[in-house]
Amino acid sequence: MPPSSKAGSGADAPPARRLVIVESPAKAKTIKGYLGPGYVVEASVGHIRDLPTTDTKHKIPAAVASQPWARLGVDVDHDFETVYVVSDGKDDQVRKLKQLLKEADELYLATDEDREGEAIAWHLEQELKPKVPVRRMVFHEITRDAIQRAVANPRQINMQLVSAQETRRVLDRLYGYEVSPVLWRKITNGTSAGRVQSVATRLVVERERERMAFVPAAYWDLTALFDTRRDGDDPRTMNARLASVGGVRVAQGRDFGPDGALKARGEVVHLDEEAARALVAALSDTEFAVTSVERKPYRRSPYAPFRTTTLQQEAGRKLGFGAQRTMQVAQKLYESGFITYMRTDSITLSDTAIAAARTQVRELYGAQYLPDAPRKYESKVKNAQEAHEAIRPSGESFRTPARTGLTGDEFRLYELIWMRTVASQMKDATGHSVTVRVGGEASDGRAVEFTASGKIISFHGFLKAYVEGSDDPDAELDDRERRLPAVDEGQPLAATEIEAEGHSTKAPARYTEASLIKELEEREIGRPSTYATIINTIQQRDYVFKKGTALVPSFLAFSVVGLLEKHFGSLVDYEFTARMEQDLDRIARGEAEPVPWLKRFYFGDGDALEGLKALVTDLGGIDAREVNTFPVGDGIMLRVGKYGPYVERIGPDGVAAARANVPEDIAPDELTPEFAAELFSRPSGDRELGIDPSTGYMIVAKDGRYGPYVTEILPEGTPKTGKNAVKPRTGSLFKDMSLDDVDLDTALKLMSLPRVVGVDPNTDEEITAQNGRYGPYLRRGTDSRSLEDEEQIFTITLDAALAIYAQPKARGARGTAKPPLRAFGADPVSGKPITVKEGRFGPYVTDGETNVTVPRGTAVEELTEERAVELLAEKRAKGPAPKKRAAKKSVPAKKTASTAKATAAAKKSAGKTVVSKSTISKSAAAKSAAAKNTAAKNARSS
Repeated sequence: MPPSSKAGSGADAPPARRLVIVESPAKAKTIKGYLGPGYVVEASVGHIRDLPTTDTKHKIPAAVASQPWARLGVDVDHDFETVYVVSDGKDDQVRKLKQLLKEADELYLATDEDREGEAIAWHLEQELKPKVPVRRMVFHEITRDAIQRAVANPRQINMQLVSAQETRRVLDRLYGYEVSPVLWRKITNGTSAGRVQSVATRLVVERERERMAFVPAAYWDLTALFDTRRDGDDPRTMNARLASVGGVRVAQGRDFGPDGALKARGEVVHLDEEAARALVAALSDTEFAVTSVERKPYRRSPYAPFRTTTLQQEAGRKLGFGAQRTMQVAQKLYESGFITYMRTDSITLSDTAIAAARTQVRELYGAQYLPDAPRKYESKVKNAQEAHEAIRPSGESFRTPARTGLTGDEFRLYELIWMRTVASQMKDATGHSVTVRVGGEASDGRAVEFTASGKIISFHGFLKAYVEGSDDPDAELDDRERRLPAVDEGQPLAATEIEAEGHSTKAPARYTEASLIKELEEREIGRPSTYATIINTIQQRDYVFKKGTALVPSFLAFSVVGLLEKHFGSLVDYEFTARMEQDLDRIARGEAEPVPWLKRFYFGDGDALEGLKALVTDLGGIDAREVNTFPVGDGIMLRVGKYGPYVERIGPDGVAAARANVPEDIAPDELTPEFAAELFSRPSGDRELGIDPSTGYMIVAKDGRYGPYVTEILPEGTPKTGKNAVKPRTGSLFKDMSLDDVDLDTALKLMSLPRVVGVDPNTDEEITAQNGRYGPYLRRGTDSRSLEDEEQIFTITLDAALAIYAQPKARGARGTAKPPLRAFGADPVSGKPITVKEGRFGPYVTDGETNVTVPRGTAVEELTEERAVELLAEKRAKGPAPKKRAAKKSVPAKKTASTAKATAAAKKSAGKTVVSKSTISKSAAAKSAAAKNTAAKNARSS
């Protein structure tokens, strides 16, 4: 431990009081257990400061608020000087930290050891303004030894990392705040642009464009079952596929382009159905023999330990986790001390970790699976941050999953990390692969050749512990064997079956979260630690939605990407975005200065690069209608409107002859002229019904994702996000209503729901009648009862409602299972059906393994399958509930004079807003001098 910082410390001096600040309460709780008395560990709960937003603009000092750059929080004309304010909701925590700091002799900033963590530490120092020595405490795992080493070996805040992070933050602010308003004006409110999110959206859109332009090609080939007529331990038969006819290779899917045409005509034989069946007939009496047997050694080395992106990809493939869910579970494992830091580009293991992994290989699998020398891994990711290890089990010896006490998602993710780490220190898998060619002559004189491939693994090596998944569901995994009969060249074979098979080429697969992360990393776009957030953002912005695991772009995304490509091409250019990332890494290494770089990005260089300022200044060339219009075919156009996508059939005079809304969940490649014609034949939607006399708002009838409904059109400029967001009133149409028949009075009645029936005199709870996705029902608190029909919503009286509640809920016979209240599909984790059941303490969701109570305030009828899956996932992540212990009586502490003063001071400072101003334009020399001064101050204090 470092020596006490109190002046004149000696035998009688009180011990130093040290305040340790981390990001999260869970991390604080774990670390507190390793530090003991003399340390107060408190969480900042993430960032405490940021550039001002709509919610925090009132905290900007008056002198700054009057400046034209206050909206940005960045003064672009004065070396990109920034103003930071305490984030919304963090004022109380900042006051608490300041009060704790007053009682401390030393301050330890123990945030994560990466750019983000370094920036949080710097912001804490700037905001708290400590008068005691400040020490930067870093570690990559939360174990007793690691924490004690970190306390004993503190360092200074790394200003190069802070500068790089601050530059990144300014860049993202300029990009988002300058480009997003263009999207609002030309497309719709609520849209946004971002340095990485826009490029990620473009990737998804481009893949959909490829699918829309794709033309499938049909091709045929033959399969045969050959019999060796030999009995024994080896297989007697083998399946083979036609490889060539007349010495020319038979065309396969890879030989066709996306336009459906052969890439190289004349070099392959393209069999259609007629030719394939004729060839089967011509081979009916053919004698076959082995023409060649090719054997090659097979060797497969272990996969490297996990880094952030490979963990996200593999958790998606094997566990069905999204990237966000993976990182949330990994964060809990890290903060609880089970794994090392989970945001890392590194695949290296420390000597300690290698020794721990090798010990487990020897103990669990045997010495024959342990290589003579430890395996070393080096990152192939450019600009990898090697400050951390790979993601691995923490500690000097690894806990097997069974010994952790973990459950649910945390157990499954830890097991995945543990298996991958241990497998990385095992021997190669070895064996041999075999290719057998079988030839014969058809009755028409053409020579044919079939091929069969096999693989035998003689020593499984690391595959005993771990096998990596694949993004391709049809791919063959590494541990899959295909045994072929033992045959020799010239050996005759009998064809017991020959069949013609038809195939069709497939459009490029849509991205999944795993494959999109892989693509972003390979293109060196963005930081791997941010990918989970990026993917979550583009879904929240309605740019992308999921069909199964596939990421499907919305038509809104097509508009946004189209506008950015045409008018802000450099900002969504893949190579330009990758170069920006490389430049930011150069700033982090001290090889480049932030201000000149930001000036070039924002103002341009007057020659090769047009700056962002010029790009967003002249918007006259952007035609909003053109940006939001896409041809479908047969004179039909798709348009992205303010209230969603719709199709129009354009008449000979150029005027729209018909119009229909497009369902929100339709994939763009599914919108064909035929499907559009079907939409035109459906009842029309988005029909204006009239003005609500009480509000003056237009009421319209629309056809939405969950069926027809009515809603109000709020005035232009009504906030849609943030604390002051206003949601329009809506109401679903009853089953016996249609969009073409609904009128204004009916719409107003529907939008008035839920209807208050009255108050239950026995419970003083309000009873409401409302219509849910699954039918009409009454609701009293969390107790809901179904109604017989939708008309009852408007007609049922309080007495009738009380009579319904007076009846007990239907229950099964004693000793028999009660029928479920609701039933959903299979849970993606357990694979078992999800149901909602009535329990002793109210309704609960279960998959037969995990039970979770339906949250208070949520009616069973309103519960969706997606929410049920989330509830089960959250319960698994928490693990089993802790056993209750008898509560000890607490004796209130006596208020000392110092305590009373501290309380009074805290009350006095309540409500004050502290605004800190910083700049990234400090020279490297100034930063170095500041660091030296701080170091000298700390040295004197120690």
